[in-house]
Amino acid sequence: MKDLMGMMKQMGQMQARFKEMQEELARAEIEGQSGGGLVHLTVDGKGEVKRVRIDPSLMKPDEVEILEDLIVAAAADARAKADSAMQSKMAEITGGIPLPPGMKLF
Repeated sequence: MKDLMGMMKQMGQMQARFKEMQEELARAEIEGQSGGGLVHLTVDGKGEVKRVRIDPSLMKPDEVEILEDLIVAAAADARAKADSAMQSKMAEITGGIPLPPGMKLF
């Protein structure tokens, strides 16, 4: 029974650290880019778009499709970086031990 109580205490601590990590990531700003740096897109840790910066050289009416594709690519890059940051933080919290499928800390 003593081990079970210790395990429950550890789970509580992990939950608290996980909540802190979520709050930290929500405040984080992660930048993705595409087109060799011509398009920059900033997201928060939840993947919500905060800013888009487009090089003026791309502002040509006959190149709208290229610009649209670059924005999508920059968003995908930013999201991948946000996911990577979250996985890295999760590894810190769990000590690198993967959680069983479906198990959540919140």
